[in-house]
Amino acid sequence: MKVMKFGGTSVGSPQRMKNVVELISNDNEQKIVVLSAMSGTTNMLYEISDYLYKKNPVGANENINIMEDKYRQHVAELYSTDEYKQKANDFLKQEFDFIRSFTKSTFTVFEEKIIVGQGEILSTNMVTFYLQEQGYNAALLPALDYMRTDKNDEPDLKYIRENIKVQLENQPNCDIYITQGFICRNAYGEIDNLKRGGSDYSASLIGAAVEASEIQIWTDIDGMHNNDPRFVEGTQPVSNLSFEEASELAYFGAKILHPTCVQPAKFAGIPVKLLNTMQPDAYGTVISKQTERGKIKAVAAKDDICAINITSSRMLLAYGFLRKVFEIFETYKTSIDMITTSEVGVSVSIDNTNNLSQILNELKKLGTVNVDMNMCIICVVGDLDWHNVGFEALVSDALKGIPVRMISYGGSNHNISFLIAEEDKKRALQALSNHLFNK
Repeated sequence: MKVMKFGGTSVGSPQRMKNVVELISNDNEQKIVVLSAMSGTTNMLYEISDYLYKKNPVGANENINIMEDKYRQHVAELYSTDEYKQKANDFLKQEFDFIRSFTKSTFTVFEEKIIVGQGEILSTNMVTFYLQEQGYNAALLPALDYMRTDKNDEPDLKYIRENIKVQLENQPNCDIYITQGFICRNAYGEIDNLKRGGSDYSASLIGAAVEASEIQIWTDIDGMHNNDPRFVEGTQPVSNLSFEEASELAYFGAKILHPTCVQPAKFAGIPVKLLNTMQPDAYGTVISKQTERGKIKAVAAKDDICAINITSSRMLLAYGFLRKVFEIFETYKTSIDMITTSEVGVSVSIDNTNNLSQILNELKKLGTVNVDMNMCIICVVGDLDWHNVGFEALVSDALKGIPVRMISYGGSNHNISFLIAEEDKKRALQALSNHLFNK
């Protein structure tokens, strides 16, 4: 059995839904297909939720009506028989009546999570109906029956594994199972979600739970590129990445893959393929345990970084100073991306500034604090073990014309990171491509 995940763009129109059905039905292997909401749907559901938060049911209803009309047009285009058009329209009536019911009651964050998750329920039901209309042996596998997080908001792997197997055993003879990404229940049984981009995570968790032969992530780009194609010309897809390399790239800005997606597949030893629904014959990127020695693979960038420098003469030869610094960030649940130290100072970078003022107030008790906003982390990924002589010099030479605020090397064998100003980002990415890949 294999797992295939399709994002919102891949199911963004009736024609693209038909294209997805062609892709998932072109072999005889049993599969679980994870779908995101149709592109634009989740944003519209957040908009509806915002109106309800603001106690404006009229605005919410106007958006619900627009959304329902759009989906009914999709039904007319997607199905060819009166029977399945009726089935789909009956489902839409039930679904949108359910969404409208929230305009008549108190609205909280719990209700928002229920509403936002309806996008995946819409897309999966529509695709399942279409598969059945076309004569495929397909069934819906509701994610809320098996996908759950624990009290720490982490996936409950044992529960997921046990319950998805029960659901599969209840429908043992199906060739294609359609299920939702993103949505889940929490430890208290309430409807919740795996946050934005969580459909990738869903696919990886499902793949690990059923011990899939492979996990395929289908998007609108032909694999993970060696640089950001939005800013750099002539980028190329990377054919093969190790799990560690893919994790670094995803965390530091490669948008094609959710940062948490790789971990369940890595622990289960299941390869992940990044493929393009628009070019299904393209090789894409394969993520696995295999490592290519002595090779720089790709560059990624992470924006909206804040750099904080704490200088203190008390740090000189003093043990416990770093512990005090880290405890402040822990107190305010703020993770650190990069860190560099000297005898009298420590510099860190963070991407979450929600509690910045409180953090700075605490840090000022330890020393003099300086802050640089609007920074960017440039991450170079590959087999960068320190025994590979010259890699750090090669990368640094590419950035010789770029002011660098911090450098992090040695914390990982797969990553060299540079902190620069956001205004220099495009120039830095292009320089790295020219120096590392385009020669």
